[in-house]
Amino acid sequence: MHFSKVLVLGAGGRLGGILRKAWPKGHARWHNRTTPPARHPDWVHLDLLRDSDALTRAMAGCDRVICLAGVTDQAAARGADMGDNVTLALATIRAAARADADHRAAGQGVQVLLASSAAVYGRQSGVLTEDGPAQPISPYGRAKLEMEHAGTRLGAQLGVDVTALRIGNVAGVDAILGGWRPGFVLDRFADGRTPRRSYIGAQTLARVLYALPRDLPPVLNIAAPGLVEMGALLDAGRLGWTPRAAPDQAIAQVHLSTARLETLVPFTAADSDPAQMVAQWRRMTETRDHNPNPESDAP
Repeated sequence: MHFSKVLVLGAGGRLGGILRKAWPKGHARWHNRTTPPARHPDWVHLDLLRDSDALTRAMAGCDRVICLAGVTDQAAARGADMGDNVTLALATIRAAARADADHRAAGQGVQVLLASSAAVYGRQSGVLTEDGPAQPISPYGRAKLEMEHAGTRLGAQLGVDVTALRIGNVAGVDAILGGWRPGFVLDRFADGRTPRRSYIGAQTLARVLYALPRDLPPVLNIAAPGLVEMGALLDAGRLGWTPRAAPDQAIAQVHLSTARLETLVPFTAADSDPAQMVAQWRRMTETRDHNPNPESDAP
């Protein structure tokens, strides 16, 4: 890692859990909102939207902040405000600007990475590049794209380096492996294929985020190269499923370009193999977590 310390916001959620299990201890500071019964030296506990001074202090000694905190469709269905995706990002960038004073004296400020999503691309076909159009169709995708734009603008105003990470499907933290239940039904298209998506294994994701260099573009797709059929993932995991004719509105393919990412981080063929992604997911579920108080990706 090129950084002395990373602060991970919203680390109590599923993506944070992957990083906690895979990264070496001592290289990150983890955040969640609720204070557990016993304090833990690697954790900070604060409300990102109400404790701005505490958030700035939490960045002390950190060179990079990864903001995983946000509102998903599931959280919105429970009453959370999808607009908080923007508010959380801007609060993080403002805190980084305040924390930058000491870092700038040493010639380097706090960098902010915002967790975005492939949902910003919507229903587009072909290979989706960071410089191409974003046409989200879901409220979540629209909120993430608004977050990206607002974060870029504020970062430029305040002199904070901001990069939006458009993360593809993470094997095991998805609706297929992670959402599998007996009797699972999966769309199958007229060509015989199941939905194809850009995926990344859990351990590969942790390695990629650990290895990202300082010099990053404003937007970066995060996925393993190529496409993975959802049916192939279930087959690799020996998880039974029943095909159904894909409805007209089903999206056959979401293919994130990884050309930009591949110039920054090396990949092997195994990183794109469904069987390896399943194996990584199972290894991660067996790995002991060091979260003293698990919770969702919340402010």
